Amino acid sequence: MTNIGPNQSNSNTLSILGISFGAISFIFFPILFGPAAIIISVIAKTKEERLANIAITVSILGTLIGFILGAIFWSFI
Repeated sequence: MTNIGPNQSNSNTLSILGISFGAISFIFFPILFGPAAIIISVIAKTKEERLANIAITVSILGTLIGFILGAIFWSFI
């Protein structure tokens, strides 16, 4: 059994959800999935989940790249 602190969680559920939403925001609705991913990832960070830093990174990059790809796509239409 691993030794976890008082605020640490064995579960990475919120981090995985944040990573998933961040990845979805690359292509689909970054205005909806991006902020949701960032909020969920920050909550995971406050709960000290192991994958929280990765989730925050993927969330922010997914949102930014999703907006950039959307702008490029709409500029050609």
